[in-house]
Amino acid sequence: MQQSYRLRKNKQYQYVYHRGRSCACREIVLLYARSSKLQVGFSVSRKVGNSVVRNRVKRRMREQFRALIPQLKRGFYVVVARESAAKADSRALGAALLSAARRQKLLLGENAGQQP
Repeated sequence: MQQSYRLRKNKQYQYVYHRGRSCACREIVLLYARSSKLQVGFSVSRKVGNSVVRNRVKRRMREQFRALIPQLKRGFYVVVARESAAKADSRALGAALLSAARRQKLLLGENAGQQP
């Protein structure tokens, strides 16, 4: 995933935590706040595992999110990994991301045919 898509500052993370909407799955929690550009940050607690496990989880989440970028609305996203994310494979993390994005109506093509 390109660096231009990454949240870097603590202030950006705090903005999403305070102003954003959240949706939880077994493996992840997806937070979203409206913005003019698409940026994403990943958060993995020490509860998930040691540094090797945490970095592996972040790599898997980044790769699965990268595949979703063309389908997503612009905004700030924060993906928080839960403890079960360490045991999940890449496909399960991708399915959890897609499911959370669908539940929050963040995919571009799905809202066009629905009535308000």
